[in-house]
Amino acid sequence: MTNLPVEDLSVAVEKLGWYALRWKAEVFHKVMKSGCRAEEARLETAERLAKFLALIAVVSWRIFFVTMSARAKPDAAPDNVLTFAEITALDRIDASRTRPRLHRPTLAAYLLQIAMLGGYLARKHDPPPGNMVIWRGITRLHDISFGIAIGLNDVGN
Repeated sequence: MTNLPVEDLSVAVEKLGWYALRWKAEVFHKVMKSGCRAEEARLETAERLAKFLALIAVVSWRIFFVTMSARAKPDAAPDNVLTFAEITALDRIDASRTRPRLHRPTLAAYLLQIAMLGGYLARKHDPPPGNMVIWRGITRLHDISFGIAIGLNDVGN
């Protein structure tokens, strides 16, 4: 249902396309609410709330973007959406395994490794990893990247 004018089939199809995007907006807001815990913020001024919302909008968008990019273009290069530090950390994690998992340097392969850091089990019949497991995985990945950076800086001292 819409209150916008629909004169012909092409306009109706356009409105359906808009409605189909609604689910992505819902998922984006779920990342903001659940991942960033937006509703738990107890900010006392509108200015603080506006700054907080601007920050978590960027963070939420990144999680959503990484997840959806890997679904849309799984064979893309990981550096299309991941930072050098993220890729390096994932490569180092993989190199430390007795049986490395990153056989092909694709975005899908790197996203799977991020998802597994977030608790994704990657069993044969599991659905693709969702935004929340990617959120947890990227959070852990950033902690690991930070640890690697600290370790590299200490080596030179």
